[in-house]
Amino acid sequence: MKRFALPLAAAIALSAISIFTAFAESAAVKVGDLEITSAWTRATLPGQPAGGGYLTIENNGPEADRLLSATSPLTPMTQIHEMKMEGDVMKMGELTGGIEIPAGSKVELAPGGLHIMFLGLKNGIKEGEAIKVMLKFEKAGEVEITLPVQAANTKAMQHTHGG
Repeated sequence: MKRFALPLAAAIALSAISIFTAFAESAAVKVGDLEITSAWTRATLPGQPAGGGYLTIENNGPEADRLLSATSPLTPMTQIHEMKMEGDVMKMGELTGGIEIPAGSKVELAPGGLHIMFLGLKNGIKEGEAIKVMLKFEKAGEVEITLPVQAANTKAMQHTHGG
């Protein structure tokens, strides 16, 4: 029995390293000159009909691009939104023209600002799950990303590893 323990432990360790490496490599999604990182969403409360998606888009190319739309099988309506203060009033609404991603810069979609809005949720968004979102860019085209679901009270992406 002892002679199988070491090879078994080594196999388990290698599997764990492979899984972690695959996760680390899949954390950034590239499409054209764009790199998408830090994608996440938060769990919704029971009965909550909407939720938000957050991520960072870096444009490493020589020309601006534009995030035109987002879709998800999670909900019948997914929109690109902006939340901003106008005087003492917080306003949120759809950005029908999308979001420009200037050449050589990053745009962050985060709570309290630009974000993806999931409307008409029927079953909510549950902590520990992951949701698929298709992003459509003017020049780079379409790319599917995965948003891990954090706790409902999360303010920013919580990394579970050293990076």
